[in-house]
Amino acid sequence: MNYYLTGIEGMPKLLDGCAEPLKYFKRNVYPDAFRRMYQEHVATFDAIENGYNSVIDKEQFLINMADALTAHAVEKMNACSRKNSREQMQMDLNMTMAVFVIPMVLEYKGNSSKPLAEKLLEAWKREFPKSNLQAADFDYIEKGFHKKFCYITTAVCESFGKSDDCYELTLLRDYRDTYLASLPDGQELIGEYYDVAPTIVKHINQQKDPAGIYRLIWKEYLAPCIEMIEDDRLEDCREHYEEMVRHLSDEYFIQ
Repeated sequence: MNYYLTGIEGMPKLLDGCAEPLKYFKRNVYPDAFRRMYQEHVATFDAIENGYNSVIDKEQFLINMADALTAHAVEKMNACSRKNSREQMQMDLNMTMAVFVIPMVLEYKGNSSKPLAEKLLEAWKREFPKSNLQAADFDYIEKGFHKKFCYITTAVCESFGKSDDCYELTLLRDYRDTYLASLPDGQELIGEYYDVAPTIVKHINQQKDPAGIYRLIWKEYLAPCIEMIEDDRLEDCREHYEEMVRHLSDEYFIQ
């Protein structure tokens, strides 16, 4: 069996198994969707693992695998003629990489898995420098649904010494899971937030005074949002929270 050829041909297909990744990024859907996709691509991971264990230049072997996938992503982007469709394609590709491709690679748990994930992230960053993807495995993502991720708010509350089940976090999570998730575009908004929020928090934490930044976020955005929810001004809260994410994305998403 030609392990190299099987791997090269299989890598681009990792991006094609989920046309609308956001639709599958839900607590009751994601685990089954992930396991189904993983089983569909085990043969590719087997070939890469066997090839990696047998070749002399292991690094170049994995670089070639990563380049095969990113080249396919570039082709998909180039096929989009309109700006809006390109932006949607970029978001879908980033989402597919973050919650399916990288976790599937890590799920295999072979000698090649972690090195391949690293090469994929390097190649993706080179082709799409604004993406800032981070490696996460399936268990981490799946457990996140049960923890009810709320990255920015959690980071702010932690900077004040508040617990994970404090009043503010509980209120905002309930708002997200009831009102926001029920909106026609609610799941899309939540998905977009998941895509940028971890990187925003990481970059804030790299600043000289992250605590000062978090105090400002609390004063300008989170405290007003909490008041709006308490006053049943739910749509006002959504608009204010979106403004916060846009502002923080401009300031801290791309470094």
